[in-house]
Amino acid sequence: MDETWLYHYDPEKKQQSMEWRHSDLPRPKKFRVQNSAGNILASIFWDQDGILRIYYLSKGQTINAEYYLSLLVQLKDILKKKHCGKVIKWILFLHDNAPAHRALLTQKKLAYLGFQCLDHPPYSPVLAPSDYHLFLGLKNN
Repeated sequence: MDETWLYHYDPEKKQQSMEWRHSDLPRPKKFRVQNSAGNILASIFWDQDGILRIYYLSKGQTINAEYYLSLLVQLKDILKKKHCGKVIKWILFLHDNAPAHRALLTQKKLAYLGFQCLDHPPYSPVLAPSDYHLFLGLKNN
């Protein structure tokens, strides 16, 4: 599980904006789009088969322990449906150490739902698997 900000514009990458043109022709005008054009926070749950569910945070709402608990309960239901109602004894679960994820209420709920939490490595761009394996492809599309 991880969260990411999705922006409401389609930024062109440098390679996408390259084009063949005659040297005498002027370059096309480009307008700079700011990140503040609008954004939404997406909470994404996935497993080895792919994305299980994406939740979008409503405007004005914040991620706190209660909101996160509701997502975990919905995730457990999704996993039950995926495994055709079979009893799942435990699930290895990896999320970062955000305050809503570390809250005592959250830890109790994870244990109750049968999720075994893996320790999150210290913050480092090299150690965030979702940033490289999931979000990079998601944001390119």
